[in-house]
Amino acid sequence: MLPTAESGRAGDPTGAGAGAEDAPGVATGPGEGAEELPRLLRTGPFHLALRAALAARGLPLHRVQHRLAARGIKVGVTSLSYWQQGARRPRRAESLRAVRALEQILELPAGTLVRLLSAPAGTGTDTPRPAARPYRALIGVGTAVEEVLADMELPADGGLHTVGHHERVRIGARRELLGRDSQHVVRAHRDGIDRYLAIHHGDPGCDPAGVRVLAHENCRTGRIRRHPEAGVVVAELLFDARLRRGDTYVFGYGFEDGTGGRSSEYIRGFGYAGGQYVLQVRFDAGALPVSCRRFRQLGPTAPRSELSQLTPSGGHRAVHLVEQGVRRGILGIGWEWE
Repeated sequence: MLPTAESGRAGDPTGAGAGAEDAPGVATGPGEGAEELPRLLRTGPFHLALRAALAARGLPLHRVQHRLAARGIKVGVTSLSYWQQGARRPRRAESLRAVRALEQILELPAGTLVRLLSAPAGTGTDTPRPAARPYRALIGVGTAVEEVLADMELPADGGLHTVGHHERVRIGARRELLGRDSQHVVRAHRDGIDRYLAIHHGDPGCDPAGVRVLAHENCRTGRIRRHPEAGVVVAELLFDARLRRGDTYVFGYGFEDGTGGRSSEYIRGFGYAGGQYVLQVRFDAGALPVSCRRFRQLGPTAPRSELSQLTPSGGHRAVHLVEQGVRRGILGIGWEWE
């Protein structure tokens, strides 16, 4: 099984953020203003030109969203905010339709914003993102996850770093993954972050339709997408507050599974170095493994290193690992049944 925003089997990789359609209105950020708009429409980049156009017209994002909706185009305020911050570029057909409508709403010459989208995302003064390993480099279902992320138009890095993460995994009497719960502490590295992306990858035989997403504290569920072939569930967790750069936030969530076959390990991948990670695996009293070990990998095809046996506690029903400062790569606990 793998996790998410960090990433892991039966889990979720750490800190992938997202823009949901029901986010509250956000005022446009500081723009270049009307004096810079002609130049930016010629040279780009797209996000600065859009930001300057919004500032020049004095339109807050919620009003822009309403005008788009009046034209039959559904775009969330958070998506608009990500576009003008440079955190995400519109790519889908519906998004490009929205950009063409924005040219009319913002009284710009036809094609000026769309033309800027043809430039590579990294050109000009596009906002730099922290270097991270692609999700597909950490887990075998990366392509399936990226398909879902592309459909949801989520920012690449999520805007969050993990300060601390305590994860509890439950293995049932049939030796299956019953579920997992996370207590997560994150810090925003840019303004306006209001959600976290959790990705659950079940064991072979997992039925994503039978997996439940639970929002425990300080968050609620947003959009949920399922990839039946890959056994993947992607869920937005919406925060109760919008974070500013440097803010920390504590929230809890979980996945109830029980649909897969026999489980033999739990892994989590980390695209970024981060804070403390604690993983606890608890087994049913009637189905205890004969041995458990922790391990590390640089990637899914790399050899496993730092192998060490784990001593059970709690009546021989639980094992755990503690990593004070996580590094990029994969951490996990594996076990043998007989």
